[in-house]
Amino acid sequence: MNLTLKIWRQKDRQTRGEFVTCQARDIIPDMSFLEMLDVVNEDLMKAGHEAFAFDSDCREGICGTCSLVINGIPHGGQKGTTACQLHMRHFHDGQTITVEPWRAQAFPVLRDLVVDRSAFDRIIASGGFVSVNTGGAPDGNAIPISKVDADRAMDAAACIGCGACVAACKNASAMLFVAAKISHLGLLPQGQTERYQRVVKMVDTMDHEGFGACSVTGACEAVCPKQISLDFIGQLNRDYLRGSLKP
Repeated sequence: MNLTLKIWRQKDRQTRGEFVTCQARDIIPDMSFLEMLDVVNEDLMKAGHEAFAFDSDCREGICGTCSLVINGIPHGGQKGTTACQLHMRHFHDGQTITVEPWRAQAFPVLRDLVVDRSAFDRIIASGGFVSVNTGGAPDGNAIPISKVDADRAMDAAACIGCGACVAACKNASAMLFVAAKISHLGLLPQGQTERYQRVVKMVDTMDHEGFGACSVTGACEAVCPKQISLDFIGQLNRDYLRGSLKP
């Protein structure tokens, strides 16, 4: 099938960007969205033009680097699907597709479709870990954890840090990401010692990085490729309140 693409082109973060129209020809429906972009870039380079820059790595929905807003929806709008898992059979011949990067102050555009998401790394560095001595691996595995807590911790740990929640939120809030990273540690015995100081440090860092406030519209949960629940934001708010009151 043949498609018309309107793709965001921006040289660097200081340069003003714009949408550029190009054609995607002879696209196989079983291709992934990123494979389609590879074909477009090959055609551009053969014609002597510069290829579009976009992030990708695993192409298996694990790493979270395929940060694309497709027709106005992060990752394209297929439930539980990253952009690299989105197949072209979900589009039709002759369709016009708009492709742009995440839009958030905390995610400045580096080039074309690539954004700087190092703000997430700094949030994790501020407290998204367990630093107390929990013993070796056998000792850690010997600590009894209820099935309910283990399942919820695993649900939160599924977050791949892609940033779709930020891109979908009208306030560019990172609350779903931070809530997932806080909850998967705070639900386990090993994470209890630093539980409340962790949440205060990570939320304060999130605010410092320029992410907006959460107004609980649910847009983040709707586009999350790992379907992280809004319930974790409620858990974050409760822990943050307790952490703020502790000396």
